[in-house]
Amino acid sequence: MKNIFLSVCLLLTQFSFAQSLVKPASTGFDIVSSGIPHGKTDTITYTSKTVGNDRDALIYTPPGFDKSKKYPVLYLLHGIGGDELAWTNNGNAGTILDNLYAKNKLEPMIVVMPNGRAMKNDRAEGNIFSPERVEAFATFEKDLISDLIPFVEKNYPVKKDRENRAIAGLSMGGGQSLNFGLGNLDKFAWVGGFSSAPNTKKPTKLIPDPSKLKSNLNLLWLSCGDKDNLIPITENVHNYLNESDVPHIYYVDHGYHDFNVWKNSLFMFSQLLFKPVEEATFDDISNVGRPAETSIRSSEFPKVHPDGTATFQIKAPEAEKIQLDLGRKYDMNKTEEGIWQVTTDSLGEGFHYYSLLIDGVAIADPASETFYGMGRMASGIEIPFKGDDYYTIKNVPHGDIRIKRYYSEVTNSWREFYMYTPPGYGNTDQEYPVLYLMHGGGEDQRGWATQGKTDIILDNLIAEEKAKSMIIVMVDGNIPAPGFGEATLTLFEKELTEAVIPFVENNYRTKTGAENRALAGLSMGGIQTLYAGIYNTDLFSSLGVFSSGWIIGAHNDIASAQYEFMGKNAEKINTNLNNFWISMGGKEDIAWKNCQLMMAKFDELNIDYTYSEYPGGHTWPVWRNNLYNFAQLLFK
Repeated sequence: MKNIFLSVCLLLTQFSFAQSLVKPASTGFDIVSSGIPHGKTDTITYTSKTVGNDRDALIYTPPGFDKSKKYPVLYLLHGIGGDELAWTNNGNAGTILDNLYAKNKLEPMIVVMPNGRAMKNDRAEGNIFSPERVEAFATFEKDLISDLIPFVEKNYPVKKDRENRAIAGLSMGGGQSLNFGLGNLDKFAWVGGFSSAPNTKKPTKLIPDPSKLKSNLNLLWLSCGDKDNLIPITENVHNYLNESDVPHIYYVDHGYHDFNVWKNSLFMFSQLLFKPVEEATFDDISNVGRPAETSIRSSEFPKVHPDGTATFQIKAPEAEKIQLDLGRKYDMNKTEEGIWQVTTDSLGEGFHYYSLLIDGVAIADPASETFYGMGRMASGIEIPFKGDDYYTIKNVPHGDIRIKRYYSEVTNSWREFYMYTPPGYGNTDQEYPVLYLMHGGGEDQRGWATQGKTDIILDNLIAEEKAKSMIIVMVDGNIPAPGFGEATLTLFEKELTEAVIPFVENNYRTKTGAENRALAGLSMGGIQTLYAGIYNTDLFSSLGVFSSGWIIGAHNDIASAQYEFMGKNAEKINTNLNNFWISMGGKEDIAWKNCQLMMAKFDELNIDYTYSEYPGGHTWPVWRNNLYNFAQLLFK
């Protein structure tokens, strides 16, 4: 009876282990941890009859390695620009594995990191794309199977059957892994391709008989970054596998063709090796998603999935009803533990405000960063997409976001603006032109810095020499006056011209003169730009009006007075303005009609302007793109 009980416990343990869903890595997964056992990485040298000389590889043995035990083996391959050191020096492979072992996430295994360039001079030097060097990656198949694997199995305590042998790699090594692994099913039962390169065989040649994969392969893993130019290669294999009904995992990470993606692929793939596999979990793992970049540290939710959906969760056992309000309301479902959860439909790109409605009361999600928007502090979620490269943090020189208080004689109060200073501002005596940038209604001076990612956009543009180095002053457009009529606009104009601009030019290294000043704003800020900019073209040489236009009805008198002014001063306005740039978020933008009527009037008055559209409505993804394009026009 005791043996039966132990067997059942063991079976349940294995089932639980197999069923646990593998999740993407969290922050710190690739950092050396103290106080845990560590594996050991050594260099091995084997004789290659294939190449005709001795070759080096690295071998990682797990914490607690015991020569009296036998281990399964993962062969882990590098890319076209790497060698046997790549996964250790750039991929932190040993550290990642050590941390996983410390959390009981891995089956003990040996990992062999060879040099996949099978030629006498196998260093990544000279023209790494030359035909003979590329061909050497194909030659490695014979070197691996005939020389390296026999060496490892002769000199290390390893299990020698295909069930205990895995192969995976990145880029060129990903192509090798798919080619060699799927081409040698008698040798490998676990295969992983991370961002596989063009050396990957076409799907019909790679998988001539899909039925063999179904019966012989324990796990086939495909992964790639969504912004990787090589993703079509992985997609083609994935689509062919789907058509052939071959079970596999296809995980699309958010990222490029780099080690940020590949390290996470190793983190996830390695946890599935040499364990019972449940095909029923493959789709869940493929779409498991990652915590949104707007989630607070260590919070798993909100989570964004590769298909653009997002999952939100909160623990509130006493609540009767909770909804997610993303503009559209979603009813959340409650578990017995009092955890409420919902997964949305596919969301549009970029930044979205949201709230949780708990028994009818709107609150900010405690698992998310909060942002001042909609006239209050609200939660926000960032949805990545392939085109968000221009506001992705990159390894380029970075400017600063500064917060500055100043006393305004116009409003008789202390006020605050945010300022972007470009890379190098603190190290030179150079003077810079200035863009004064306005937020929308229900927001404040923080909006362009946080929701708008102004600093990242400008850092990248300046690094690519697409924009001039400039200072950007993000002004608080909320004026202490009732309503949003002409009195408020007049007071804003006075605040800008008599308080903000003089303060900036007296305290920072700025170029003066209209040719070195620009003014732009979104929505409410676009109206402020129209008012303060059109009447002051002697102060500004460029105006940017994003998702805005005089409000029909409410601003008829203000608009009529301005049109009259523009008609009388059309030549001056056209001469003074180098750029009068108007943009909208398409027909779904709530300011669309106002803007179209306004531009029709500009045409009637012979006012020169440029019009641009970016789909997305009245939202931050549109305005980020507006800034990206407008900034490239300035001060040239």
